[in-house]
Amino acid sequence: MYWEEETNEENFSVPVSVIDLHFKINCPTLPVDHAWALAQAIEKELPWFSSEPLAGLHLIHCAESGNGWERPEEADALLHLSKRTPLILRVPAERTEAAQVLVGNTLSVAGHSMQILSVKPKKLAMTRFLYARYIAADSTLTEEQFITWAVDELKQMGLRFKKILCGKGHQLQTPGEPIDTRSLMVAELSYEDAITLQEQGLGAQRSLGCGIFLPQKSF
Repeated sequence: MYWEEETNEENFSVPVSVIDLHFKINCPTLPVDHAWALAQAIEKELPWFSSEPLAGLHLIHCAESGNGWERPEEADALLHLSKRTPLILRVPAERTEAAQVLVGNTLSVAGHSMQILSVKPKKLAMTRFLYARYIAADSTLTEEQFITWAVDELKQMGLRFKKILCGKGHQLQTPGEPIDTRSLMVAELSYEDAITLQEQGLGAQRSLGCGIFLPQKSF
């Protein structure tokens, strides 16, 4: 006889093998498209960052407000950061001390000053719904082909999910060719699989902010 018990997630505990480091910063403005400049500034202080498979950069997004402000779309437009806006790096736990050397430094991001004031580690999110704003994608893929690729990649990771939704495309500018990206939502994961996806990410260019999954707050 074979008997498979229902998965009991009531006592699930988020592991700390990979964490998010929330750096308090003083940075009044940044270009909307700051991925390359910020990655280069971080690389100067943390030479290991771009080659660490489990490290990733959260690109900075200012929340849209109820008084009509919307995030500008032009790459060279400016984001105006509040004092509560953090710089967030996703790193394996054993890299925590190495990443904390950023504290006390001032980064130059496309000519904009970013003072790193302090840092606070946080666990990854316990959720069933994840969203990535940027997944590095082959620009020749149709939306259907991109979804097929993403589903195959996720299944190769051993993840189980019920829904996947592709969003709009976007380009991140670099000194060479731009990086084509698409947004992606993955829904109805187990807590364990959601943590795995946050830890592993999806696709390339994680040091430029691609493949980083966050809780999807719409669910």
